[in-house]
Amino acid sequence: MSRTTTRTTSRTTGRTALLAAIGLITATGATATVMTTTAGAAAAGCKVEYQITNQWNTGFGANVVVTNTGDPLSAWTLEWSYAGDQKVTQGWNATITQSGAAVTAKNLSYNGSLATGGSASFGFNGSYSGTNAVPATFTLNGVTCNGATQPPTTPPTTPPTTPPTTPPTTPPPTGTKADNPYAGAKVYVNPEWSAKAAAEPGGTKVSNQPTGVWLDRTAAIAGVNGGMGLRDHLDRALVQKGTGELVVQLVIYNLPGRDCAALASNGELGPTEIDRYKTEYIDPIAAILADPKYAGLRIVTTVEIDSLPNLVTNVSGRPTATANCDAMKANGNYIKGVGYALNKLGSIANVYNYVDAGHHGWLGWDDNFGPSAELFKQAATAEGSTVSKVHGFIVNTANYSALKENHFKIEDSVNGVSVRQSKWVDWNRYTDELSYAQAMRAKLVSIGFDPNLGMLIDTSRNGWGGTARPSGPGALTNVDTYVNGGRYDRRIHLGNWCNQAGAGLGERPQAAPAAGIDAYVWMKPPGESDGASKEIPNNEGKGFDRMCDPPTRATRATGTACRDRCPMLRSRASGSRPSSRSC
Repeated sequence: MSRTTTRTTSRTTGRTALLAAIGLITATGATATVMTTTAGAAAAGCKVEYQITNQWNTGFGANVVVTNTGDPLSAWTLEWSYAGDQKVTQGWNATITQSGAAVTAKNLSYNGSLATGGSASFGFNGSYSGTNAVPATFTLNGVTCNGATQPPTTPPTTPPTTPPTTPPTTPPPTGTKADNPYAGAKVYVNPEWSAKAAAEPGGTKVSNQPTGVWLDRTAAIAGVNGGMGLRDHLDRALVQKGTGELVVQLVIYNLPGRDCAALASNGELGPTEIDRYKTEYIDPIAAILADPKYAGLRIVTTVEIDSLPNLVTNVSGRPTATANCDAMKANGNYIKGVGYALNKLGSIANVYNYVDAGHHGWLGWDDNFGPSAELFKQAATAEGSTVSKVHGFIVNTANYSALKENHFKIEDSVNGVSVRQSKWVDWNRYTDELSYAQAMRAKLVSIGFDPNLGMLIDTSRNGWGGTARPSGPGALTNVDTYVNGGRYDRRIHLGNWCNQAGAGLGERPQAAPAAGIDAYVWMKPPGESDGASKEIPNNEGKGFDRMCDPPTRATRATGTACRDRCPMLRSRASGSRPSSRSC
């Protein structure tokens, strides 16, 4: 399985900076400013700035800033009515409902308090036909905001020169999506990772390679400890793009109860905090990605690494069941979270969603493969999403499984014994990631996903062997000598995931390298650690996982340490397969 880097940071979010920035933006478009008069004993009043930030033939985006000019408020509700047939279709930073022409916007949990003179901002997309007049009257908590309305100007039909911080999440169509976003395109080189790589001995040989940007906590949206935030990366990507096409790779990785079967990669959100995941994490990301300023970028999102497979392999009835995974299956928040992310992000014209599909050493066994595909479809059709919002799947993210084992095939046998029965293959259906990715793609298409579905394979750490790389098959003494003598992957078991000795960089990123494969990618930046060999205090929810402890790893060969969290699953006497990852 893949894991993120263990590091300690402050658990601040990007929300405050985002809202503050919204208040400073002045965008071109139709606007209305409604001022208050004193509202009697209620001591309430407001100023509302309603701005059409972008408009096309049947839709528009709007930004609203409400300022409290009365007594402090602990919660707010803003209401208005349209004169035409405008309909709100999608919003952010407020809960927006509509009944007929009447629209109600209520604060979220984090922006309900309004001091005297305090402001809150929210935005939305809408549809219309005919005219799109700015509402004439607003009420805040039932009190009318009276005053003169500024006549609206003609709204733009093209993106403003200086776009708002919270733009429409469904911008005007800019053309159909590319079948393979990587084809004919450069890929964004993260300058922060590039500088770190270049500082290492020999690092300049790879520091120009593209890697994924991990949004693994809410604070990463604005930037952690002075580092680059999402907008910083997108702005730099525009510079790198030049006049050609450019792909930006993002990792969406912050589900509630994240990675329920592990410790080193746990996250900041508790198992039940699905609403925070939606409103504080996905919604702000979607708002930024939909900024018309970035419409010319091809934005690849890899959605929630290490989440859905856990609901197949680590729940009750499986030898590796955990209470945490049982809880996540019961509350449905993995399914809801992934579906919400796919729906929200997939509604943006230049975003390409790729869902995590584990790796062959996790899901390659018969009783994991099919159920996982069905679960992926369940998530892809949850929370308003459809399979059309999934452009493809990614495998082997931050994992070590060899791309292609050239010296043995799953169909081979030695003295009448199948390769599947070797201790290494362990009844798996696949010997490497390429064969697994292509088979998973075929399975997903067969159950209703797009026939043009594309796969990504992370090759950032699956290069094996160096000068000791086998040059041919092993001895034909028996099936184990045949497989072990020829295999590239030198781990003691396919399930070992934490900082494996002997692994190196795999294939360089490249587009369309094999049938059904959109690209080989370095989604996990090479050189980053998966965990630590001891407990490290942090406020991200990450714990100490003994798979990352070298003495523990050394005992895995005999199985003596497997009782810690990953019991041995093989039962050769009955010929059964492991039901999930084994040690």
